[in-house]
Amino acid sequence: MLPHRFLRPLVLRPLTVMLAALVVASCSPGAPATSAPAGASAPAGSDAPYISYVPSGRPSTTAKVSIVSPTPDQVISGSTVHVVVAVTGATIVDDTNEDLRPDQGHVHVYLDNTLWYMQYSLIKDIPVHPGTYTIKAEFVANDHAPFNPRDWSTQVFFTVK
Repeated sequence: MLPHRFLRPLVLRPLTVMLAALVVASCSPGAPATSAPAGASAPAGSDAPYISYVPSGRPSTTAKVSIVSPTPDQVISGSTVHVVVAVTGATIVDDTNEDLRPDQGHVHVYLDNTLWYMQYSLIKDIPVHPGTYTIKAEFVANDHAPFNPRDWSTQVFFTVK
């Protein structure tokens, strides 16, 4: 049996690497994120994507985010959905930093409750296949982490034919 001092690095290093990989993967633009972490859940009645934990020390924002396009129950023909997001009360910035301001941040878009991309603009075309989808946006701080409370748009359902 290995002494305790040898077990700690064997356990902590892989956990640290896994945590770092999850953080990087969740903020990688242009690709869907992986499934929900074990034990995480959305707040009751929120229709929020999987991560519900927000550290209590996070700032709040008065910004409001909404989905302009697609519209609720819209039927789309083709292989892309034209996504337009609106943010009021804040400015979208293309700088990731730790200078957290309640009136600056980024928009994260979720397609079927999966982080699809981070955008530094408010317009994006996303490839889709025939089916029914949900889309939702969140206004997040400059460090890509959520405000407290989280600033979600209303979830929009649309269909691709």
